[in-house]
Amino acid sequence: MSDKPAQHELNDEPIDDEIAQVLRRVHYPANKDTLVDAARDAGVSNDVITLFDGLPEQDYTDADSVEQLLGSNGGPGLSI
Repeated sequence: MSDKPAQHELNDEPIDDEIAQVLRRVHYPANKDTLVDAARDAGVSNDVITLFDGLPEQDYTDADSVEQLLGSNGGPGLSI
């Protein structure tokens, strides 16, 4: 059992878990703004919000299409 507050535990989650959390909340097709809003609503770290904000302006048909871009632009370890 942890003595950390729940909010702090969320910040300790690996970044790919936070990305997956956002992608599960979105109804597809979705555009970049929808993804950024979902990230903010999910309360994920600023780093994850920045990743979504850096996506190209386009419609995404499903979570896989977002994951492909995040994996290639976000660096190693970000693909889910």
